[in-house]
Amino acid sequence: QVQLVESGGGLVQPGGSLRLSCAASGFTFNNYGMSWYRQAPGKERELVAFISVTGGYIYYAESVKGRFTISRDNSKITVYLQMNSLKSEDTAVYYCKTSYSDYWGQGTQVTVSS
Repeated sequence: QVQLVESGGGLVQPGGSLRLSCAASGFTFNNYGMSWYRQAPGKERELVAFISVTGGYIYYAESVKGRFTISRDNSKITVYLQMNSLKSEDTAVYYCKTSYSDYWGQGTQVTVSS
């Protein structure tokens, strides 16, 4: 069965950086695009970034463009989200998702606060 385990969240000051990781298993990782979503308190879950199988196509939400970088290491079956210049409005639970299924992991909390 599909498993997605997110890690790397935490408390960071505005302007700081975090790198999220998502370890995947239970499907052929190399065959599917991967996404990062986030859900802030009281808000709907939103797509943050997407990366295709080879990384040849990448999408970013306008709100994170130029600050976040999605990448994947197919040999390690892991997708990453490098987050720089963090703002308070980036505070949310961050989830990774595979295009293979509708499974959601437990997410990792990112809190941006001074």
